[in-house]
Amino acid sequence: MSSVKVWVNGRLTGVDEPSIAALDHGVTVGDGAFETAKVDRGQVFAATRHARRLDRTMEGLGLPQADHDYLAEGIKAVLAAGDPIEFGRLRYSVTGGAGPLGSDRDDSPLTYIVTAGAQPRPPASASVAVTPWTRNERSAVAGLKTTSYAENVVALAYAKERGAIEAVFANTRGELCECTGSNIFVVTDGVLRTPPLDSGCLAGITREVTLEWCREDGMEVVEEALPLDVLQSADEVFITSSTKDVLPIHAVDDRTLEVGPVTRRAAEVFARLCQERMDP
Repeated sequence: MSSVKVWVNGRLTGVDEPSIAALDHGVTVGDGAFETAKVDRGQVFAATRHARRLDRTMEGLGLPQADHDYLAEGIKAVLAAGDPIEFGRLRYSVTGGAGPLGSDRDDSPLTYIVTAGAQPRPPASASVAVTPWTRNERSAVAGLKTTSYAENVVALAYAKERGAIEAVFANTRGELCECTGSNIFVVTDGVLRTPPLDSGCLAGITREVTLEWCREDGMEVVEEALPLDVLQSADEVFITSSTKDVLPIHAVDDRTLEVGPVTRRAAEVFARLCQERMDP
C-alpha cells in the first residue's frame, strides 16, 4: 500500500493522510465516478477512451462534467512520483464533493482523487465462480462505472473463498452479464461471443478494444444475449479488464476448460497491438 501514489484536489498526499472531507458524498453514499486504467512501461493505456467513459458516467449520475485538464495534472503527478511503474494500475475518481448525510446533493465543488501503483502482471489463466446474485440491467446506474461498489466487494469475496479470481453475474433475465470488474467472453462453434451492453454489463474499455482488434484480425465476433448456462457448454471462456488484459479461464466453478485456439489468438492479438497502440 505504501508504494501507491496519491493526489487529491491539487496536491500529492500520503496514503494514510486525511485528504477529503468526512461528508464527501463519495464516502457517505458512493456518489461518484471512477476509472481504472492499465499502466504499462510508465504509460497509461487507452487514456482517451477512459476519459470519455468518465464523462458518460458523470452525465449518467447527473454530476457536472469533470475537469480533464485538472485530472491530467494529477495523473502526471502520481506517475512522476517515485520509480516508474513497469506494470500497474492508475485509478482516478471524481465524487459529488461534500454533501449532506443523505442522498440529496448540494452545490459543493467536485472532489478529484488520482492514485497509481505497481502490481503483478496477470497469471497465465484463472478460474471464475458464478455468484448467486444478479445484475439489474434496468438499474438507474446500469452500465455506469460508479464508486458504489459494495455489491462487487461481496461477490468478489464469494469468488475468492472458492479459489477463483473473479465472480460472474447473470442479469435479472437469467442471461450472462459480467464479472465484478471484468467483462466475459465465450467461444461456441468457433465463434467469439460476449453479452451486449443492454445486458447491463459495463462498457469495458478492454472489452471494446478486444472486439475491435479481433474483428480487425478477421475473427468472427458476436455481441448477443447468452443464457447463463452457456458457461457449462462453451468450448472456451476468457475475461477482459484493464489490468487483466485478455485472461484465459481454465475453470468455471467445478467445470474445467482448455485454453483453446480462439482464446489464444485473441490474447495474442491484444498483446501485440497493445505494444503498437498505446492510445487506440
